Amino acid sequence: MEIKKAQWITLARDMGDICPVFRRIFAAKKSVEKAELEITALGVYEAELNGKRVGDFVLAPGWTSYEHRLQVQTYDISELLSQSNELRVTVGRGWFRSPMPGWDNDGMKKQRMDQPCGLIALLRIGYTDGTEETILTDAAWEASESPTLFSEIYDGETCDARVVPGSWQKVKALDWSKDILIPQEGEEIREMERGAVREIIRTPAGETVLDFGQEVTGWVEFTVNAHAGALVHFNHGEVLDNHGNFYNENYRGAKAEVRYTCKEGKQTWRPRFTFFGFRYIHLISWPGEPKPEDFTAVAVYSDMKRTGWLKSGDPLLNRFFSNVTWGQRGNFLDVPTDCPQRDERLGWTGDAEVFVKTATYFYDVERFFKKWLRDLAADQFPDGGVGSVAPNVLKKDKPSAAWGDAATICPWQIYQTYGDKAVLADQFDSMKKWVDSIGSATATPDLWTGGTHFGDWLSLDAAEGGDRKGGSRPDFIASAYYAHSTALVVKAGKLLGKDMSEYEALHERIVAAFRQAFPTYLTQTEHVLAVHFRLAENPQKTADALAEMVVKAGIQLRTGFVGTPYLLHVLTDYGHADLAWSLLLRREYPGWLYPVTKGATTVWERWNGIKEDGSFETASMNSFNHYAYGAVADWVFEQAAGLRHGEEQAGFAELIYAPHPDERVGWLQAKLNTRRGPVSAYWQWERDGVRYELDTPMPALIRLPGGERKVEPGAYTFWEKHPEA
Repeated sequence: MEIKKAQWITLARDMGDICPVFRRIFAAKKSVEKAELEITALGVYEAELNGKRVGDFVLAPGWTSYEHRLQVQTYDISELLSQSNELRVTVGRGWFRSPMPGWDNDGMKKQRMDQPCGLIALLRIGYTDGTEETILTDAAWEASESPTLFSEIYDGETCDARVVPGSWQKVKALDWSKDILIPQEGEEIREMERGAVREIIRTPAGETVLDFGQEVTGWVEFTVNAHAGALVHFNHGEVLDNHGNFYNENYRGAKAEVRYTCKEGKQTWRPRFTFFGFRYIHLISWPGEPKPEDFTAVAVYSDMKRTGWLKSGDPLLNRFFSNVTWGQRGNFLDVPTDCPQRDERLGWTGDAEVFVKTATYFYDVERFFKKWLRDLAADQFPDGGVGSVAPNVLKKDKPSAAWGDAATICPWQIYQTYGDKAVLADQFDSMKKWVDSIGSATATPDLWTGGTHFGDWLSLDAAEGGDRKGGSRPDFIASAYYAHSTALVVKAGKLLGKDMSEYEALHERIVAAFRQAFPTYLTQTEHVLAVHFRLAENPQKTADALAEMVVKAGIQLRTGFVGTPYLLHVLTDYGHADLAWSLLLRREYPGWLYPVTKGATTVWERWNGIKEDGSFETASMNSFNHYAYGAVADWVFEQAAGLRHGEEQAGFAELIYAPHPDERVGWLQAKLNTRRGPVSAYWQWERDGVRYELDTPMPALIRLPGGERKVEPGAYTFWEKHPEA
């Protein structure tokens, strides 16, 4: 990479919290044919050439495992170049120098915050006469204070628009590795959607609150006409309390506020180096009377292409589908985070592995996950263990079952949806090291016992106020995932032409040991995992027992992060599709539609984030944008709508169409843009039977109550009478 010819530069004088702006003045000496800028920073940056923004990438260079990998962006700046030029680059703390995570008090937080600000860049100008000129970051650059007085991921941004950079000072060289520099791998983070204020509310507490009607991740852009020195001040929230007042105690230590001191006249501004998760803003200070048109909510996330759509005859279910996609957008900001609002916003591996299949259906996330998985691999412990988050800022955490298994589950799913074995080749060593690490960490050969695990996190079978890990046995969950990950390593290795006999034998031993150690299953989640991971000796009997447990519980799920994503699949695969539908359509707590009845516009972390009486769950852990439970949408695509493929037909080489219609919904439509082309499926429940419509660009195996048949690509309509008709 040519940028390695440049020097890392930093400030010669500490500016405290102020975001510095670096500049280089230069001339284009001849007629320019093409000009490119290669650039990255220790922090997040925004570049301007001659007062115009360079590129659409916000929060560049994104978030990676900075110790090992730092992405470099390349921009074509030919159209921005003049004869006389000034390149300015403002650098904020970003993820690199922020106190992540908020609760860390063991010194790692301070170490991150004390890291230096840094910039490296190379400007390459190609002239029409065939000659070329290169401008590098070096001692010729200068730095000054910018109008951004403070910016930090959790606490927000402070800007004084009256500040004009001046008193330019020299920079100094920074001794920082260039070996970590890599080309841009992930999708660019961009401003993707814009939303208007739905209502300006005067709350019972006398506050002015703006409701955008939809929770988003990003920022508020505003326009104000004011005198110099006037203050705009607001903070962010997801919900109103049961009295209608602004509430954001669940942000914990994150201040999530904006302070903007105006210059003279009309001006438009938005934060540049941070982001927020919000639906509401509490307007603490505003010059004059606020009007809805003064504010715009800007949704910011990785530039993923939409590939999947679901729609039904049930309005609440449709709102839930929307909530799942908004949850994905809000948490797929370069890294699959747990939540976008509180003092966390980390790449939790457990959340990613349970949601990855749904993610691949709604959006094209192949590039997104390939980049993240390389960070996961880069941060693996020396023994192959995988941390709870990636990039790993929780280095003292011990590997947990289901969370660390993202190392195997995520690459396998990316291969399954998109059909490209490259992701398996990239990640195979990481996958194998993870399985090997379990074998060296366990207290019992061929099982995973001992260790510290999250269990079935936030499971509903935990006693009220009890252990958040739920009632399922930690050794049971860990051993089940050990078997599953080993099976995936075997499958991946065989596809890559490797001899996997050693791991095949290991998998056989794990299954045998599991069946001996756990002859009975105690919880819904234990039943689910035993069947879904093919560990139960009699899967039909186990699935029937699971269905009986669900009915005895009042047709309620009692699962958590581990059991919930697979629950409806197991029920449906073994003849209990009606019960699976009952769980999905449940409007009371606990159920996927309960939050919708409480006004949710994204998926919640807890089923009762807002309780039936309008009060909140504990503020210490109560995110209203937490995508994990949205994983049920993959059941809607695959089982309810019937669009799936077998393991041998990765990338939808052949479609298996086996829908499970339900009278309560009326009709269901699913559209999915696969690597083989767009597929659409529709069914409608009618008085005498069900009408099915399928449009497929690939051969399909049709499985309907009337029988099984194979069809070639094309559009088809089927009619099946109800058995009792």
